Amino acid sequence: MRTREQKAQLIKELTEVLSDNNVIYLVDVLGLNAGTTSALRRACFNSNVKFQVVKNTMLEQAMEKSDKDFSEMSETLVGNTALMLSDTGNMPAKIIKDFRKKSEKPYLKGAWIEESIYLGDDQLATLVSIKSKEELLGELIGLLQSPAKNVISALKSGGGKLAGIIKTLSEKTE
Repeated sequence: MRTREQKAQLIKELTEVLSDNNVIYLVDVLGLNAGTTSALRRACFNSNVKFQVVKNTMLEQAMEKSDKDFSEMSETLVGNTALMLSDTGNMPAKIIKDFRKKSEKPYLKGAWIEESIYLGDDQLATLVSIKSKEELLGELIGLLQSPAKNVISALKSGGGKLAGIIKTLSEKTE
């Protein structure tokens, strides 16, 4: 049994975890045996996703003390709850989707991603399709480079034509 001080310390640590992360998934892993849970933990570790089973009462208190508004998510704190924390918004969803090819769990209770809240397992497909910052930056850079490439190639290909037009015009003025 934990002392009151130990519980307070755990809640404080959990509050810090919630404050320090912008991608927080709440999942239900009840019913997974030790081997399957271990495989899930390994999949998370290999994808840089932190996996932590938590007590609902402590998580609820940490959510209340956090600087973020988790009020909509408190209804999901029933039964078994584990946190999946990541730097990439869609990575935990991809792990869950891939893992469910072999097992019906983990079940998505809810997710907090950059101040947006997604509730329920039916949100999994939406979360899988969320693009990471790196993917969005790559697309943006591609879009920004595209017009410049078009202008440069047009100037290169039309360079002969432009020179010919200028030469013709200069000859006419003479």
